[in-house]
Amino acid sequence: MARRTELEPGYVLHTYPYKETSLIVEAFTRSHGRVGLLARGARRPRSALRGMLLSFHPLRLSWSGSAELSTLVRAEWVGGVVSPSGQGLMCGFYLNELLLRLLPRNDSHEALFDLYAKSLARLSAAKTYSSVLRQFERGFLTELGYSLILDREGSSGAPIDPLKRYAYEPERGPVPAMGLHPGALTVSGRTLLDMAADGYERPQTREEAMLLMRDLIGHRLGGQSLHTRWILKELHEL
Repeated sequence: MARRTELEPGYVLHTYPYKETSLIVEAFTRSHGRVGLLARGARRPRSALRGMLLSFHPLRLSWSGSAELSTLVRAEWVGGVVSPSGQGLMCGFYLNELLLRLLPRNDSHEALFDLYAKSLARLSAAKTYSSVLRQFERGFLTELGYSLILDREGSSGAPIDPLKRYAYEPERGPVPAMGLHPGALTVSGRTLLDMAADGYERPQTREEAMLLMRDLIGHRLGGQSLHTRWILKELHEL
């Protein structure tokens, strides 16, 4: 039986043209997670949906259907929010790509939805973006079931020593960087402890945290590249 969802808080992650006048919408919603919606006729000049389905604008979405692709019935703007611009806008597209690549459809993640909304607001106001991105990445991996260990060694459980260097094994956590091949990624204990406290004031912490999160997310992507990383390769925040 077809199911109707009314005025669900959501954001558009991406849209794809479908046939001559319609769109397929990938949306991230608070109670239903990532959903696929067919917006019939949304590209027609007089469509009520035309110009509504933009990324980074909070919406209330109504749809009907029980299949993998439901039919979008209505979209309403939620006012009072400033969207990211400039470099913050490109960072927002990076968050969207993470959700599209790694978040399963129809899997509710209300805490992640709230973190996403908060991150967009911070990207709109920030002058530097490192802390916003790192905190989102960490929360995102936690929601997917890959919570990071940052304050103790993954093998022994010993407290992290800020003066030592560590490698990070995705399935174990930090391990002392001994006997690794030259060029292997390592981070300082101080960086791990700073990340645990969400403190990114130290330049070395920002640099090492960026490289570590890039490596851990790449592991979950199975080696696939993120398009936004190629676009923003000159921006050190990514």
